[in-house]
Amino acid sequence: MKIEDAIKQTKPFRNNRHKAMVNLIYTHNFIVDQLRSKIKPFGITMQQYNVLRVLRGAGEPISTSVIRERLLDKMADTSRMVNRLHQKGLVTRNECEHDKRLVDISLTEAGYALLEQLDLLNPDMDKVVGSITEEEATTLSNLLDKIRS
Repeated sequence: MKIEDAIKQTKPFRNNRHKAMVNLIYTHNFIVDQLRSKIKPFGITMQQYNVLRVLRGAGEPISTSVIRERLLDKMADTSRMVNRLHQKGLVTRNECEHDKRLVDISLTEAGYALLEQLDLLNPDMDKVVGSITEEEATTLSNLLDKIRS
């Protein structure tokens, strides 16, 4: 569906860059809604899922400041998310050996187990953008990288 139809645009966009920005924002929200609905049954938010993935990718305990640097959503309150994940038994909090003011965060067995369950959803998550080819996905990623450069 064209973006004009999706948002019921009656006037032309200012230019193609304006149209692309509106389309990007609309598509971002569409993708997030799709992914959110897939993880909702597991009792975590998209931001919490991102924290768990960051921790698994780190392969070692890391501080909340390092987590914050690696998050997709830079506006997220990392400390609050870590506290909630800790309450759910998905992460542990340990005083940092190098700097006593920092807390190192790591996944628990339950955190790893939840991620393994969520990994089973990867084919369904891939289907969210399944209407484009692998080559188109590469081109899209390159264009998005170019916007941020």
